[in-house]
Amino acid sequence: MNDIQPLLSKLAHLKSEIQKVIIGQETVIDQLLIAFIAGGHALLEGVPGLAKTLMVSTLAQATDLSFKRIQFTPDLMPTDIIGTEILQENANGQRHFRFNKGPVFANIVLADEINRTPPKTQAALLEAMQERAVSYAGKTYPLDAPFFILATQNPIEQAGTFPLPEAQTDRFMVWIKINYPNENEEKNILKNTTQNIQSTINPVINANEIKQLQNLVRDVHLNDDTLDWITRLIRNTRSQTTDIEEIKTNVQWGAGPRAGQSLILAAKAHAILNGRYALTHDDVRTMIYPTLRHRILLNFKAEAERITTDNMIEILLEKTLYPETKL
Repeated sequence: MNDIQPLLSKLAHLKSEIQKVIIGQETVIDQLLIAFIAGGHALLEGVPGLAKTLMVSTLAQATDLSFKRIQFTPDLMPTDIIGTEILQENANGQRHFRFNKGPVFANIVLADEINRTPPKTQAALLEAMQERAVSYAGKTYPLDAPFFILATQNPIEQAGTFPLPEAQTDRFMVWIKINYPNENEEKNILKNTTQNIQSTINPVINANEIKQLQNLVRDVHLNDDTLDWITRLIRNTRSQTTDIEEIKTNVQWGAGPRAGQSLILAAKAHAILNGRYALTHDDVRTMIYPTLRHRILLNFKAEAERITTDNMIEILLEKTLYPETKL
């Protein structure tokens, strides 16, 4: 375990660098780091002004990785994301096409206000998020590892937003909801951001160390009882395979196998973040909300009654019991 401790120290240092700028929001920072070391993408949702963009850019500054920001607007085109071919002429006068890489070719890509662009442009990220590659004009261009899409979005009730398609949201390992700060945090934010003082963010972790952390996450022990419980949790989100009446009544589509993969990896990363090398059911309970809330589609009845996916997850945990011998 001696070789693991330096990595955990790096992770703690990374968190402290982010907290130089971001006041409060510790749960949000933890969930962002969990997606980071689990090798997944993260979607951050909150009203404007809650430092979503600042949080992602600060994370990028604290790593020794390439970083690009894409501001999503209604007129953004897919080629503005993945790139396009340009016609070039060499010294001999011969013309040829060269692929000019777009901003998606970076280790960390901030997709800012992703739901302010139409679905056609949003879909340009699908292949990159799943395959870690981009196809253009019959050729495939691999993306550098590690690769993260960290997207922000405003609540869909706001004007000028386009809901993300289910196939798009399912590619995000976690959907992180950012709420307003408490009174003391807000007072400190107002004080610190209206003075002529700037915090210096230092890069504290490199690509190779992040890859080592990702491998460490996958090595976290998962016992058979917990695996069985997670499987039942995922299957109980589906009205076709559950005995939970509230799920049958309110859920149109439940979570798929990718949700189970995300939940296990996020729970393992949560264990690592807390210095443990075995996954517990508490890790699962903590990470089930950000990993499932965007993978459960409610029906019209539930939406009319203002039932949320978080409500369904609460019921899911209450009625899908962990094996008693392990409690």
